Amino acid sequence: MTVIRIRNASSAVEPPAPPLKDDQSFYLFEMIYDGGSWRAYADTPDELLDALIPGYTTQASPRERAADRIRLALRLQVQLQALLDTASELAQCTDEQRAVLLSSRETPPTVRVWDAPVPLVLVSTFYRPEGRLPRPTGPAGALVWIDPGDAWSLLRSLHGAGVIVLNAREGMLPAAGRKEGN
Repeated sequence: MTVIRIRNASSAVEPPAPPLKDDQSFYLFEMIYDGGSWRAYADTPDELLDALIPGYTTQASPRERAADRIRLALRLQVQLQALLDTASELAQCTDEQRAVLLSSRETPPTVRVWDAPVPLVLVSTFYRPEGRLPRPTGPAGALVWIDPGDAWSLLRSLHGAGVIVLNAREGMLPAAGRKEGN
């Protein structure tokens, strides 16, 4: 398994050319991450995760990989929520909403409905149907879900949340991605 990492040029400079494999073909996936500082190229979602979780592909058991994905999801949940909480919309939230937004993530937030002007970032593992907590509802854009269920769902959810940019060679998306029209 191979992942190629390239430092990304500044936005004022032409992006680097995608690297080629030994057989002169392109990698199937490109991921831009770490605030746009890095690009990773790989042929599988697991290999891309190796750029975000060093050693991910060397984990022996599916349980260890799942734990790594959940740890990454929790770390990125906290970072993204902190970024969203600096928005001017935080001042428009109720005291109860601010308490949820600014609380520790040692315990997953439990709310029935989320309709605050600041999105709430949640990790799907802790909510039904995967977890034990009731799944909150809310209008479009009110909830940002990070899904560490498998490598592809994690990457897609991080892309949807704007944490990474994920590109794939045309026609090369895993089956789950094709079903959802991406």
